[in-house]
Amino acid sequence: MKPFFSISLLACLVAGYCHADPVGTRYRPELDGVGPSQQDFGGVGLMQMPTARMARVGEFSANYMDNEQYRRWSVSLQPFDWLETTLRYTDVRTRLYSPYPDFSGDQTYKDKGIDFKFRLWQEGTWLPQVAVGVRDFAGTGLFDSEFLVASKRWYDFDFTLGMGWGNMAESGNIKNPFCSIKESFCERAGFTGVPGGFEFGNLFHGPAALFAGVEYQTPWQPLRLKVEYDGNDYSQEFAGAIKQSSPVNVGAVYRVFDSLDTHLSYQRGNTLMWGFTLRTNFNDLSNHHVDEPAETLHAVTQTQTATDWNLVARKLEHNAGWYNPQIVTAGQQVQVVAEQKKYRDRNEANQRAAAIVANAAPQTQTLLLTNRRQQMTIDETRVDIPAFRQQQLEPVLGAPESPVTKQEAPSLPAGVVQRAGDRPQLDYSWSPHLAQSFGGPESFYMYQVGINGNADVALTNQIWASGTLYLNLVDNYDKFNYSTPPSDTDALPRVRTWIREYVSSSNLLLNNLQLTAMDKLSDSVYGQAYGGYLEMMYAGVGSELLYRPYGSSWALGLDANYVQQRDWNNTLQLADYKVATGHLTSYWQLPFVDNTLAKISVGRYLAGDYGTTIDLSRRFDSGIIAGAFATFTNVSAEEYGEGSFTKGFYFTIPFDLMLVKPTTRQGSISWIPLTRDGGQMLSRRYGLYTLSAPQTGSTD
Repeated sequence: MKPFFSISLLACLVAGYCHADPVGTRYRPELDGVGPSQQDFGGVGLMQMPTARMARVGEFSANYMDNEQYRRWSVSLQPFDWLETTLRYTDVRTRLYSPYPDFSGDQTYKDKGIDFKFRLWQEGTWLPQVAVGVRDFAGTGLFDSEFLVASKRWYDFDFTLGMGWGNMAESGNIKNPFCSIKESFCERAGFTGVPGGFEFGNLFHGPAALFAGVEYQTPWQPLRLKVEYDGNDYSQEFAGAIKQSSPVNVGAVYRVFDSLDTHLSYQRGNTLMWGFTLRTNFNDLSNHHVDEPAETLHAVTQTQTATDWNLVARKLEHNAGWYNPQIVTAGQQVQVVAEQKKYRDRNEANQRAAAIVANAAPQTQTLLLTNRRQQMTIDETRVDIPAFRQQQLEPVLGAPESPVTKQEAPSLPAGVVQRAGDRPQLDYSWSPHLAQSFGGPESFYMYQVGINGNADVALTNQIWASGTLYLNLVDNYDKFNYSTPPSDTDALPRVRTWIREYVSSSNLLLNNLQLTAMDKLSDSVYGQAYGGYLEMMYAGVGSELLYRPYGSSWALGLDANYVQQRDWNNTLQLADYKVATGHLTSYWQLPFVDNTLAKISVGRYLAGDYGTTIDLSRRFDSGIIAGAFATFTNVSAEEYGEGSFTKGFYFTIPFDLMLVKPTTRQGSISWIPLTRDGGQMLSRRYGLYTLSAPQTGSTD
């Protein structure tokens, strides 16, 4: 290795970034503008083997890798600095989905897998970074592996040494060290359970193998070179025995631009692998909007005219985003009660509103901006107008800033009502919709893209009718030709497995039509009752209560529903199946992990099964929310069918990241590997926890 060290030393001297201090040789991602690269399976690594490195928090990578036997699509997300998650589909090009052409045509076999990698400790001056991980967790077992790996950086070289078990260790080049603890660790059972379940009995069992490698950052920053010693000899691959001429793989990663990497490698001494990675960071995403400028704050003059509160209301709505405001004055205090629907950053909306009110009513000393949703007050921002004026008009360099805004519990309006701000009779909106499924026999990816037309008609301030009409624009569900129930789902009523029949039944669907009554029952209690066509598959009645003290990191909710299945042939009619369903749900903003919500629901599901749903989600600086959930019920893995239990991932994306106009609206994209009938919840139009969430964004 000495020639490589010499080349690196010469290169860093030429570039002027050598470090005499050993600390300078540590891996510090905050100083690495390029960041670690992805491996063939997805996730940070070399080629076939992982490293102990982690991407920067918030990084999202979409990968495509291709060789003669396998084609892999994967996405990898770094939700925390100590956790990497990867979702992958592998196309086994040498095998068909099934031996029945009428069932799956010539589609090749697709295998799904979920990987996790946990950092055990960070790199120090002398100690390496160490991580442990699992590959193909809760999958079919085709590529299941475990590993313990360490990485240490020396200037432009990043060295890795690890030990693997399972598929990545088929060479068995060392004895499993756990065999000395218990003889059973020497054997790894074949896949024994239902696909999608946990095979805990196989963890760190069977043959073990060492793997190693190095990644070299060349003086030309876009180019990285990789060499690895592979722990897999490919003798027991699902694609069939694959010849390995050499255990040494070599490759290169070229960064075309910040969001695109290209990969090319020569593996097993006989195979080319190529691919690419698209990457972004959920903490860094933002967008420049076309927006009218904020109103310029005017200096106070001796001449004051009467305030036109209707004009103030129009400005508050169009310039500051405070929709249909109620305005109440009491002496030198002005209170605005409205829903803020334009700016996700409450500070932007508050600053704009403060300038509007300060200009229109110069005598104002205090402005209360009370945020409400569905006529329920959620939180309040108190603005000190004199401090705001000084901050905007008379900034003094070096002088301490007095508090301008303060977030607090909402107060009841008291004083002279200058504008009522009653609920408008009709409110409507449009939103895009995507229905999708993966891994079907007819096509790997099936989709339906359309538009939802949403409308609310107010009967009173607390009672309204709402509906959603869906218009299909494009889909490939014409490929769908298999409508008999899955053979492994006979134990449960078909509460969700008719999904394709519903989706493909018509190009115009009334997915929702309901009456809702909602109110804030006390300072900490919210309630709603509803009835009608509640979602695409079910009609019925229900109610929800939420206890959420202001400023608390936790909340507790209870929903109860009695529903009947809608007829998939004519969704305006009802089928025979009826069920009572509901859940007790706890919500907790975790204090030890920033912007992370843990949600645990216990109750009865649509198929009549009882159990628990665990949902963890992380909110990034851009407003994107990434979450994962799993549901465990009293239905056994065999009764549930393929997948063993309900699980999935989802992303909630603010629309203003994609639009030219600012908005608080958002949409969700989810991935659920299989639709089965166990552990299925009712999809309710409104959730009190979401509606009662305080405004997000910066404050002074």
